[in-house]
Amino acid sequence: MITIIQRVTSATVIVNNQEIGKIDAGIMALVAVEKADTEKEAQRLLERILNYRIFADSDDRMNLSLRDINGGLLLIPQFTLAADTQKGNRPSFIAAAPPEKGKELFDYLQQLARKIYPNVEFGEFGADMQVALINNGPVTFTLRT
Repeated sequence: MITIIQRVTSATVIVNNQEIGKIDAGIMALVAVEKADTEKEAQRLLERILNYRIFADSDDRMNLSLRDINGGLLLIPQFTLAADTQKGNRPSFIAAAPPEKGKELFDYLQQLARKIYPNVEFGEFGADMQVALINNGPVTFTLRT
C-alpha cells in the first residue's frame, strides 16, 4: 500500500455536494492499494500513519505523532498513487489493485481505523470527491508498506 500523508490544520471531503468527512489539525492521508497488498499491509500502514512523528514538540522539532496530539485522521482512497509514471506521457495502472480488491482493503482499513483510533473520517471509495485541505508547513511524506 502507498500513502501520501499531509500534516493539516484542517481537511474536508465532499461527495455530491455533501460533506462526508472533516477534521481539524491532524493528518490527511491519500491511500492506494496495489495488487499484492493484503490485510497485513493495511494494518502496518495504519500503524505507521498513527505513529509517524511529524508534529512539533515544545522545541519545535518533529517528535510527536498523531496519537500524541490526538489529532484528526482523514483517509481518502486514491488509486492513482499506484500509477507507474516511469516512461511516456500517460500513467499506467498495472500495479494498482483491481477495484474490487481495492475497495475490500480500503473497507478493511476503515474498520480497523474505527476500532483503534477515535478521531477518524473517510472519503468514499470510487466516488468523485472534492478534497480541501490546509497543509501545515507544508509537511508531506510518502509511506509505503
